[in-house]
Amino acid sequence: MVNTATGGAAVSVPAAVTTWQGWDAFVQQAQRAALAADDPNWSQEEREDYHCDLAVMRTPAMDSVFTSVRRLLLLNRHQQAGARRGLIISGPAATGKTTTMMALGRSFQLSDRRRHPGRSERRPVLFVSVPPASTPKMLVSEFARFLGMPVTDRLNQTQITNAVCDLLCELGTQLVLVDDVHLLDTRHRAGAETSDQLKYLAERISATFVYSAIDVEASSLLHGVRGAQLAGRFKIFHHRPLPYASAQDKAVWDALVAGMEALLRLRGHRRGSLVKFAAYLHARTAGRIGSLSHLIREAALIALAEGTERITKQLLGEVELDAAAEALARPARPARRGGAMAT
Repeated sequence: MVNTATGGAAVSVPAAVTTWQGWDAFVQQAQRAALAADDPNWSQEEREDYHCDLAVMRTPAMDSVFTSVRRLLLLNRHQQAGARRGLIISGPAATGKTTTMMALGRSFQLSDRRRHPGRSERRPVLFVSVPPASTPKMLVSEFARFLGMPVTDRLNQTQITNAVCDLLCELGTQLVLVDDVHLLDTRHRAGAETSDQLKYLAERISATFVYSAIDVEASSLLHGVRGAQLAGRFKIFHHRPLPYASAQDKAVWDALVAGMEALLRLRGHRRGSLVKFAAYLHARTAGRIGSLSHLIREAALIALAEGTERITKQLLGEVELDAAAEALARPARPARRGGAMAT
């Protein structure tokens, strides 16, 4: 997609991952080349782009989700009737639920490509997000939009649903990823009917469904008759912040920090200095992967912009994180430097 709204040069804007074009681009995207920090062929803008998009680190939670879904795919392979077994990834905000689900879909699709070479027409994975105040027609229209199917006002919910289910079966879809299912409030009619639509889709499509939700146990999804049906068909994986209590906890967190630090390409940064701040980083982020990624990437961008080319504890203290992380963790922070850039 090209955006020319600014009136200047055309700027390429990636398609949303909730469309096949955008999702496939995400799956096929190669990691940005990581040249040496002082390589003269690497412009300042290219270095900034690189640090904006640091690679996602594999976490123990990802490994557990991948294993669970592989087992569910085997379990569901020959089930012909009824809703298949699924998984709900549940946890607080900014713990990496969506990132884990997208990494799962990417891994599965690449594996499917290897098993079915030359079959570019296949759509092994579908990724959608529940719209706010969703109705059944709005939800199934998101499925249609991912597939590039035209949806007009003249088509009713049943017609769109039938067309989507038939096409997904033809395209060999085996994994359906639905983000933000906590937005479905089953205490209200629209939310309850949309929940029923999801159940119906799971019965019609020969695929394994994986949902992500913020604290699904506290939502209305698992309450009442509908909730009992969902709970009877879905396992829940609790995607919690990483702890920092035992020696094993610390080793996992320290390895994650070390992995992210190894990706940095800052001329003045000394390898290992971030690992020394691992306990501080955990306190600042409350063990949330999303907040940690934000903190390190923004600090790197500030270091590039200011020309210091290194991340210090004082610089880390200047980065304002998301409200959830700031509310949960308020350690003693270094004093701000005069004239520090606003974040």
